[in-house]
Amino acid sequence: MSDPLTPYTLIVDAHCSGQRVDRALAEAIGTISRSRVKSLIEEGHLQKNGAKADNPSEILRDGQVFVLSFPTPTPARPEPENIPLTILYEDRDLIVIDKQAGLVTHPAPGNERGTLVNALLGHCGEGFEGIGGEKRPGIVHRLDKDTSGVMVIAKTSLAHNALSEAFAARDIDRAYQALAWGILPATGEFDGSIGRDKRDRKRMAVVTSNGKVALTRFKLLSSYHNSVSLVECRLATGRTHQIRVHLAHDGHPLVGDPVYLRRIPAAARGLPTEAREAALDFPRQALHAARLGFIHPRSGKNLEFETPLPEDFHNLQRSLIG
Repeated sequence: MSDPLTPYTLIVDAHCSGQRVDRALAEAIGTISRSRVKSLIEEGHLQKNGAKADNPSEILRDGQVFVLSFPTPTPARPEPENIPLTILYEDRDLIVIDKQAGLVTHPAPGNERGTLVNALLGHCGEGFEGIGGEKRPGIVHRLDKDTSGVMVIAKTSLAHNALSEAFAARDIDRAYQALAWGILPATGEFDGSIGRDKRDRKRMAVVTSNGKVALTRFKLLSSYHNSVSLVECRLATGRTHQIRVHLAHDGHPLVGDPVYLRRIPAAARGLPTEAREAALDFPRQALHAARLGFIHPRSGKNLEFETPLPEDFHNLQRSLIG
């Protein structure tokens, strides 16, 4: 394949029929690894007979036509950008921000620019790049793109190592506020293991095998018209989409969640018309990282940060009250 951007077409014949599609494509192309082919398929770059195909383990059948495309190469390193940040605290070792909804944490396919990492490179300047790795400098934890709230970022290797260990040891105090459909008990916890959803690889799910242990504790803060709950969630672990997956699995998906809320919930019928429309039209998951506490890696002092609900979340809450 002389041009890496030229789509590769595989017409299935007797030679490759019965193989996995990722293995067959890697062997046929000959210049990229099977793991790279698998990633491209999962990212949506494969078509089968003109339709999207995203299962790397699909078994080939005679006569099928697969076309694998290749995304435009991105810079090897993220570039500094002038993106405003709401800074809660900063010293030579770390920076704490109130991340706005819509800001991706680090560059990834489809979001190569305009990320928090780009903003941090622009704000911190030389010396910050490479703290913890070129692609994710300083990142010791992350918030989903459309989750707002408190994040801490390391600016030195000392801080990166200490904070990474603290997150791994669960020595971080984290509290989130979320609006979920239905009414939850006053307190409780979810402890289902989380892994990739076998039916949709872009989603996570509570699984019985091959998952990672996950524990979320919650407390009911308020409720609206017996239809929506405002809950505080505390993470004992930090799995991908953990709060969203656990609440959805229990029948209480987050208001506005574009991934785990697949249909209009029955609880919506209990809301007044204006409140129902506001909740159903909310454009993101109603999830906010409200509090973060940790031990400063150099001074040993306990630092705690709290942020108020962002304006869109607050406006939604007011609509539900009214």
